[in-house]
Amino acid sequence: MRIKDYQTASGKNLIKEYLSALPKTECEIGYHLRHEIVKRGTEALKEFDTRQIRDKLWEIKFYNKNRIFYVVIPSQAEIYFLHACKKQKGKAEKFELETALSRMKEFGL
Repeated sequence: MRIKDYQTASGKNLIKEYLSALPKTECEIGYHLRHEIVKRGTEALKEFDTRQIRDKLWEIKFYNKNRIFYVVIPSQAEIYFLHACKKQKGKAEKFELETALSRMKEFGL
């Protein structure tokens, strides 16, 4: 499965930038889950803490409060990582959800 990360118009990869800025252990876990998804596809998602947010939008929770919002396109064997953040409250904050939904629309998903 291919992972497509959200990038700005100038080509800045916001997902990898987020992961790389995390403390070492959290960063390693984030890159490990990416590796497993590329290697094993959607089967790997069953081993992670995931949940459906809205329609096709899902999130992966890892190492405490880190979140990656994503959409899977099985017919193309692709997963789009749309937004990454650290959850600060009990629920995904409205701004974070709106960011992921907006990026989903940009991709035409």
